Amino acid sequence: MPALAASSGDTVLPPFTPGAIFTEIHLGSLVALFLVVAAALYGYGVHRLRQRGDQWPVGRTVAFVAGGLGSIAAVTVTGIEAYDTTLLSVHMVQHMVLSMVGPIFLALGAPVTLALRTLPASPRRRVLAVLHSRVARVITFPLVAFGIFVANPFVLYFTDLYRQTLLHSWLHEFIHIHFIVTGCLFFWPLLGLDPLPNRWPYPGRALLMVLSVPFHTVLGLTIMQSTTLLAGAYYTSLGLSWTDPKSDQVMAGGILWAGGEIVSVTMLGILVVQWVRQSEREARRIDRALDRQEAEEAAEQARGEAATITNGAPADTRGPGSDTP
Repeated sequence: MPALAASSGDTVLPPFTPGAIFTEIHLGSLVALFLVVAAALYGYGVHRLRQRGDQWPVGRTVAFVAGGLGSIAAVTVTGIEAYDTTLLSVHMVQHMVLSMVGPIFLALGAPVTLALRTLPASPRRRVLAVLHSRVARVITFPLVAFGIFVANPFVLYFTDLYRQTLLHSWLHEFIHIHFIVTGCLFFWPLLGLDPLPNRWPYPGRALLMVLSVPFHTVLGLTIMQSTTLLAGAYYTSLGLSWTDPKSDQVMAGGILWAGGEIVSVTMLGILVVQWVRQSEREARRIDRALDRQEAEEAAEQARGEAATITNGAPADTRGPGSDTP
């Protein structure tokens, strides 16, 4: 972790600039390995489907690979990762992407559905068993996932845990994975593309998303207005002349506040679009059912009329040999 050697001052890392994002590449992390494996497995699944003549929406592939894995890579293998222990504001950008942006796009890629469509029978049954296990039902229950999602940042930033993540690289990596997992637990059931348990109706999902907004606002404002630096004297001990830890903390709180609201509003928009599309599909289904019912009733009526005509014809009552017309 570059910032651990920062006691020597500016010789460790130059001032953070947009260009540093592309020059400070960091590929030797557990998250980087996860990105490569996830992209390979997803790509193989799509390839298997196409080989057997099935289709997979291109939008889902783009969402998972470019939006999900790409956004995570943008903050874990670039200069964002190099500076995330040096500047709290950079860390906060990373936090928002790992816990909100990345998980939303990963969920939109529907990887569980892809796995169920491509895996052989035995592995498919194991995946379904995990999805319907008691543990999965508990941790994906929207209120439980919501509680974990909103409580985690308060625990991280207002205890000594955050300072420890800056001092220990293994804990730092674990927190990255933790952000991604908790974000997926929260957003996956809300988006509802994969066959997960505890799927709420759209009004309930939208309400839960709205309820998450105040927590980001409160946390961001608290960090901005705090007179105590997060992580104690860690940032001041770096001795960097090109940044002021107090000003950087104010910026970090603003990023958390504004970023949380932007992502939440975007998520609400996605839910509304999904809700409208579901309503349209339901309306078309009802229309088709009504059309079938009307067709069946018309056919039944036609059969009834034909039977009436046949049964109502005058019978021939003339006796044998009668010449009466």
